[in-house]
Amino acid sequence: MTPPDTAPSANNLEAFFMPFTANRQFKKNPRLLAKAKGVHYWTPEGRKIIDGTAGLWCVNAGHGREEIKAAIARQLDEMDYAPSFQMGHPKAFELAARHAALRPGDLNHAFYCNSGSEAVDSALKIALAYHRARGEGTRTRFVGRERGYHGVGFGGISVGGMVNNRKWFGALLPGVDHLPHTHLAKNAFSKGQPAHGAELADELERIVGLHDASNIAAVIVEPCAGSTGYLPPPKGYLERLRQICDKHGILLIFDEVITGFGRLGTAFAADKFGVIPDLMTVAKGISNATVPMGGVFVRKPVFDGLMNGPENAIDLFHGYTYSAHPLACAAASAVLDIYRDENLFKRSAELSPYWEDGVHSLRGLPNVTDIRNLGLAAGIDLAPKGAVGTRGYEAFTKAFELGLMVRQSGDAIAMSPPLVIEKAQIDEIIDITAKTIKAVAPERRAGMGAG
Repeated sequence: MTPPDTAPSANNLEAFFMPFTANRQFKKNPRLLAKAKGVHYWTPEGRKIIDGTAGLWCVNAGHGREEIKAAIARQLDEMDYAPSFQMGHPKAFELAARHAALRPGDLNHAFYCNSGSEAVDSALKIALAYHRARGEGTRTRFVGRERGYHGVGFGGISVGGMVNNRKWFGALLPGVDHLPHTHLAKNAFSKGQPAHGAELADELERIVGLHDASNIAAVIVEPCAGSTGYLPPPKGYLERLRQICDKHGILLIFDEVITGFGRLGTAFAADKFGVIPDLMTVAKGISNATVPMGGVFVRKPVFDGLMNGPENAIDLFHGYTYSAHPLACAAASAVLDIYRDENLFKRSAELSPYWEDGVHSLRGLPNVTDIRNLGLAAGIDLAPKGAVGTRGYEAFTKAFELGLMVRQSGDAIAMSPPLVIEKAQIDEIIDITAKTIKAVAPERRAGMGAG
């Protein structure tokens, strides 16, 4: 069949099967974005929306950066694509060296892919291959965490701990255990890292006792759990996980897809907490979301452990057609220039106290049951209203109606503005959030559905 002579109607919404979306509900009342610049989106009608979520936690340097566009255009003019299987191109090696210089400790090597989901599955496979190469092939089990989000590959949802991401898809990977989440009621309204909960890391010792360390390959956690409504780690928690992993020869994987590239006021959460993982997954801020890209940053001992076969043998039977895509590498390198030239990580750190004061000023508004923050991000829990997620969805749609984009997870809303945000724009975000919370405060009348 030949392509149609005429273009499909622009307002025909049916053909696109939207991800993570209530498709039927959306298509009855769509929320469309047509333009973006700085910290704002615009709807097709020209209505201005402040981006309170940096897209999907990813547009750290703000929208429409001319420097990134120019770098992509130059690369496209020079070379559109080059394979990374048994071949290479200069920008991949240049970018990997720049990333190595930015990372803490001996996280000296970068394996590139196209998304956070691919980065997680790649990290899990690297962990398995590393142990096998060392003669410890029985180390095949993984330990994730309840309420964790590690993308949507089968590996990622297996180690992840968000129920709706898991329950539809069968048995998933075998041999996966989960640590308890760290969202404790006694930490409600914490500013920065919560005081209580470091002891929850000791659950790893129980899992080791159940399976024996000789069967466990890696532990994977988000330093700050993001998609579940933003949960900063309790003080001492990540340090304790590192100690237990070291004790038992288990690799520690930090999923820094959200926290990487300045969100916490440092290059990575590993810098913020002084804990170096064996593998670190990244995406989102790596390219400012202009060209899809992800990666796994690998410590030298792990990389070296995979370099023990014949020199002419492939070291890791894993990769993607678009690994280190030239356009993505050009974009990511331009993004590093912006982060450096505008000192955006330091800016994030300097704005964080102002952001903290703003979000915690919402305490006491109707149905606000918890507020959490660390760096330029925050989560706000709202009391349920009938079915779980009803009030959260109402808050999400009301905020958009009032000119603010937020994220919803159940009855929590999360915010993570671009690092180029100004204090006056933070004030605007807080003001609209307050109006939103008040607007969704009334309970539904008896007999009305959950929507």
